Amino acid sequence: MVYQWEITIPEFTGDTPRRAYVYVPHSYRQNPSLRYPVLYMFDGHNVFFDSHATYGKSWGMEAYLDYTDTDLIVAAVECNHSPDHGRLVEYSPFSFDDPTLGSINGRGRETMDWYVNGFKPEIDRRFPTLPDREHTFIGGSSMGGLMSLYAVLEYNETFSRAAALSPSVWCAPDQLAELIQRASVRPDTVVYMDYGSREMKFHRDMARYYSRTAALLVEKGVHLTSRIVPGGNHCEASWERQIPFFMSTLFYNP
Repeated sequence: MVYQWEITIPEFTGDTPRRAYVYVPHSYRQNPSLRYPVLYMFDGHNVFFDSHATYGKSWGMEAYLDYTDTDLIVAAVECNHSPDHGRLVEYSPFSFDDPTLGSINGRGRETMDWYVNGFKPEIDRRFPTLPDREHTFIGGSSMGGLMSLYAVLEYNETFSRAAALSPSVWCAPDQLAELIQRASVRPDTVVYMDYGSREMKFHRDMARYYSRTAALLVEKGVHLTSRIVPGGNHCEASWERQIPFFMSTLFYNP
């Protein structure tokens, strides 16, 4: 079941509401004493319902989790739809310049401060979570994938595992490299990262940026699962097909 309600994030969009989504497994209704790990996700409007998705196709997470009887809570928030690059501003940990996009003043730190200090405590109060770091994950795609990498590195005391699908490592590759090198991460940190083979041509030097990011994560001691998805593209339909892969990584426990 997916619960929905409207929230505001005043520091970004004042009183403008956006939707929050939380998936709770069927097993909870059968046994209310159960507690679950939580996967926090970006672009919540694209996670569950085609009718809410920006391009009419969602990840279909509810259908997958129901079909597989996965004991997991998924908590997601709709992105900032401001035409003035609202999503990029909220979902970039770094400020950067781009010949097409112009200057982006990244406020990803403020976004993650809100997730950690505002959204997560509310989810822990309202739903049957396992709130400790070991059971707290984060995931997303594109800029949300970049934010997932940022979150598991910079907020490693909160998130132990991350799924970064098609992460936008092209937008500030040197700053990302510096972040990985200086980050203090625990030795049990797990990251799933992928990129579609058809996406590589969308950004200059993308293969080099992706490879460097993967290498730096391994050098840092992160338990990394890295994939180049054959025929993978930059869209929800492609990311939906990767759900079994990243879920296996998030739940892998030797």
